[in-house]
Amino acid sequence: MLLPRIITALILLPLVLGAIWFGETDHVYALFGVCALLVAHEWAALSGLQQGAARVAYVALVALVLAAAWWALAQPQAALLLFAASALWWLWALRLLLGFPGSVPRAPTRNLMYGLGLLLIVPTIVALAVVHQMANGALKLIYVFGIVWAADVGAYAAGRTMGRNKLLPKVSPGKTREGAVGGLLSVLVWALAWGQLAFAPQGLQWAWLLALTLVAALYSIIGDLGISMFKRLTGIKDSGSLLPGHGGLLDRVDSLLATAPLMAMGLLLLPL
Repeated sequence: MLLPRIITALILLPLVLGAIWFGETDHVYALFGVCALLVAHEWAALSGLQQGAARVAYVALVALVLAAAWWALAQPQAALLLFAASALWWLWALRLLLGFPGSVPRAPTRNLMYGLGLLLIVPTIVALAVVHQMANGALKLIYVFGIVWAADVGAYAAGRTMGRNKLLPKVSPGKTREGAVGGLLSVLVWALAWGQLAFAPQGLQWAWLLALTLVAALYSIIGDLGISMFKRLTGIKDSGSLLPGHGGLLDRVDSLLATAPLMAMGLLLLPL
């Protein structure tokens, strides 16, 4: 299982970095928008849609909303509203996670899942484009992705070598507290290494950047666990089989769904 994961990551990593580095913001929005439609297809299955036509209709709806949301890139206040809605949802998800399964006595209705899918997907794609169009946007967007990657790699390494205490076993039995700490420490190292290049922070700006980054790292953990919670509610192990060794695309971007909108909101609001 590990070898396919590594091979898939080695193939995808240069593609993602190349798109961020060489692409214009509209290209970045379009590319990640296509990825978002694949995620929407998997989310439709998670929502209980078994018929292909119904899934396609939901994907088409997401595509229309993403097209309409493009204008938010030129409207910071509208973008901030999207990001704030996402951030608040993930805080609520944390409450559900801490009380699971009693906090969610039954699976959400399909209509609720459809709306939640939009709330998860649309702010994320807008966030990626908003960060990319900032000054030094490519570097900053790589920084955002790096938070998720560092948290994932650090958690895996620490969990495998030192993991003893389960984090939330009723949601995700494989996650440990030691892994979570390892992920946060890895993110801190990433922030110190790449933060200077992407932001060139001075004085108090370092404090703002590190605080925002650590909160975003916590959100990445919530995002991972949150999607695991929905899969457990629906009895689905993997959201799909698109990526060998990883499962579906949703399984790979679950942390990003929580992290990207929060980071974009913080970068718009904080003096960085």
